[in-house]
Amino acid sequence: MERWNGKVALVTGGSVGIGKATVEKLVHYGMKVVACARNLEPLNEMVAELNKKGPGEMVPFKCDCSKEEEILEMFEFIKQKFGAIHVCVNNAGMSFETSILSGKTEDWKYMFDLNVIGVCVCMRESVKLMKFAGVDDGHIINIGSLAGKKVSNKPLYSGTKFALQALNEGLRMELCAAKSHIRSTIICPGFVVTDFLYRMYKNKEVGDKLFDSMECLKSEDIADCVIYVLGAPAHVEINDVLIRPTEQAL
Repeated sequence: MERWNGKVALVTGGSVGIGKATVEKLVHYGMKVVACARNLEPLNEMVAELNKKGPGEMVPFKCDCSKEEEILEMFEFIKQKFGAIHVCVNNAGMSFETSILSGKTEDWKYMFDLNVIGVCVCMRESVKLMKFAGVDDGHIINIGSLAGKKVSNKPLYSGTKFALQALNEGLRMELCAAKSHIRSTIICPGFVVTDFLYRMYKNKEVGDKLFDSMECLKSEDIADCVIYVLGAPAHVEINDVLIRPTEQAL
């Protein structure tokens, strides 16, 4: 990880769960991390503690990654403040408790805007800024899901994560065709103890029941995967990581 010391990273959805754990790890390894979320308050709470510990630096930024105009504003901020980006971790994502037969169209649109279109915009703008800054060894890391490997009982969410699988591979192919050494990776976790299920079901008991049924992954486990991927030698591209709890059968 020494080569990333002092370099610039973006982590979307950086205020809770996997995103927060990833921000903490990257700051620990000396990176300058722009952490974005829709709500600034939890980000501001993180800043004082993380920047006191160092050796890196966290910079909070308010951004709804379902809105292209806000993403573009964020990348302009990064360009003006740092002049470059080296790592982009696309972690922001969500699911509604919805279905094909009875779901609301506005819920579907928001999921695809955030989980798919927003990620595409972040990938495009990251590579654009990397090229502007002469960065040819950057890394795009997309946080996918086991639901993108096997259709779950949440088919709309699975649809967004299957799309992300295709987009991550498409990005790799485009970068390779352009003779770029920028790398792309998708990390696909199984069950992770975060607020994700609580927000989806709007029922803490449902999430607790699942989390109590096995020893689930922790956010730090996924953040460690991010560090593992970034620590690979420059000639090694880890494209796809599937990680699940030992006790998870599916």
